Amino acid sequence: MAERKSRFEYEELLACGRGELFGAGNAQLPLPPMLMFDRISEIAETGGVHGKGVVRAEFEINPDLWFFGCHFKGDPVMPGCLGLDALWQMTGFFLGWLGLPGRGRALGVGEVKFTDMVVPTVKKIIYGVDIKRIFRGKLNLAIADGWLESDGKRIYEVANMRVGLFGATAGGA
Repeated sequence: MAERKSRFEYEELLACGRGELFGAGNAQLPLPPMLMFDRISEIAETGGVHGKGVVRAEFEINPDLWFFGCHFKGDPVMPGCLGLDALWQMTGFFLGWLGLPGRGRALGVGEVKFTDMVVPTVKKIIYGVDIKRIFRGKLNLAIADGWLESDGKRIYEVANMRVGLFGATAGGA
């Protein structure tokens, strides 16, 4: 594979969501409103806490985001599951970026800790994924740890996320 890009802007993430970045039948991001970041500011096959790869992404927060109006009326907060989903999205993107085939699916998470909330006054989220292990074979699988920082304060910690890539005949939900 030619030298891989180390960052991706919003239009490129949308292209991934349309299945145009990694090819038909391969990893793709969800499209808005479920795409939970605006850019991937860093992606590398080395580095991170475990030295096996890193993904960093950013999300500009504004009070008009779709989830604030419904979660919860009069007490708006970003659902924690959306932050977790962003970390799964980034992990699946990493597998596609490596050139591995198949459609991405979240397979689980070992541990999730929330110590604060993303509220409408937050300006920016930074997400981090640190790859622990990549399995290549019939099932291409990543195991990673992750975190979310809200205006510079780390408020989510995630351990042992698992994302797999499934071929068209291998099943997958």
